[in-house]
Amino acid sequence: MLNKFFQLEARGTNIRTEIAAGITTFLAMSYIIFVNPDILSKAGMDTGAVFVATCLSAAIGTAIMGIYANYPIAIAPGMGLNAYFTFGVVIGMGIPWQAALMAVFMSGALFVALSLSPIREWIINAIPMELKMAIGAGIGLFLIIIGLSSVGIVVANPATLVGLGDLSSPVALLAIACFISIAVLDARRVPGAMLIGILGITLAGVLLGVSEPAGIVSVPPSIAPTLFQLDWRAAFEIGLVVVVISLLFVDMFDTAGTLVSVAQPAGLLDEEGKVKDLRKALLADSSATMIGAVLGTSSATSYIESIAGVKAGGRTGLTAVTVAILFCLALFLAPLAGAVQSFATGPALVYVGCIMTGGLTKLDWEDPTSFVPAVITAVAMPLTYSIATGIGLGFVAFAALKVGAGKWKSLTIGVVALAIVFLAKFVFLSPA
Repeated sequence: MLNKFFQLEARGTNIRTEIAAGITTFLAMSYIIFVNPDILSKAGMDTGAVFVATCLSAAIGTAIMGIYANYPIAIAPGMGLNAYFTFGVVIGMGIPWQAALMAVFMSGALFVALSLSPIREWIINAIPMELKMAIGAGIGLFLIIIGLSSVGIVVANPATLVGLGDLSSPVALLAIACFISIAVLDARRVPGAMLIGILGITLAGVLLGVSEPAGIVSVPPSIAPTLFQLDWRAAFEIGLVVVVISLLFVDMFDTAGTLVSVAQPAGLLDEEGKVKDLRKALLADSSATMIGAVLGTSSATSYIESIAGVKAGGRTGLTAVTVAILFCLALFLAPLAGAVQSFATGPALVYVGCIMTGGLTKLDWEDPTSFVPAVITAVAMPLTYSIATGIGLGFVAFAALKVGAGKWKSLTIGVVALAIVFLAKFVFLSPA
């Protein structure tokens, strides 16, 4: 039955290989069950409820990806998107987390609508590759400054805006040790390097008395504090439009990039080099975002860590289903998640950020009209503490430089329209 449903033989794999690949993917991305509750708790959300919402949204979204799309790709609340939710929207813009969840739901609904229409390809292709790379890199830089500030390595300074914190504090020392551990393990290609680093330094923190564990296994906490807490009235507020568009763009580009990156080694590209069953994969991803918002977590997205499972032989949705089952089992690790403090999650943010900045290496550094808008996009995100602002400034700079340099023919209608919209926002609306 499994062979027929998941086309195991046709894709050159078997049940044992698929299960092993699923375990590999889960180990590579399971750090999110510890990091996501820590980040969203800073937005005022209940940590235990977010933990359950994280596990459930990952399990349901990944199961949809595996069963409906038959892809070996896992889904969970996205890094960067959760930081934008907390630090950019709730703290930065002063929007209640209930309204922010509504923005997540709306972005997911738009993503579903676009996934069902040919417009999705037009939008993805209309955005210049430079800005696609810059958005990912900018989110990476955003994660780095959030991670460093969460452990006191980067602090506010009235004279220079930012400064170096106290590196001799136990939290800072543990964070540095955690970061080095994760980087070394990843360099040695150790499966689950991020998870090992987080749990290892958490244990060290417990032994040193920096944190106190409440146990390891227990009945999952209640999800009631976040379940169905979306503020539906916020859907009619004009100020939420920019947030929805920003979440949509980031999720859509992130998903498209992940699908292409994973589909190639998994043998899921057609003769023309296009991703097979792209619509199904996009629908699975966008549906997971809506489900996650209802449960009480930020936008879900396809995880690039899925490539670890593909390298282990995963070729079908059975790999994803295995990951989904493991996320369900992870629901009983709530006490362990509560023991994971910022000195363990902060370094994970920094390391993921370092990986994401690699997109800048793909820019054309000989053409100022190419690399300048990209750099502005990437740098503006951490400096303004807003992913939306970085995206907007990037579009405006890209259109202005192309026109000024006489390269206006390389502009698309989509880029021009978005540049005008963002420029009008910056000129006529108050900063957000």
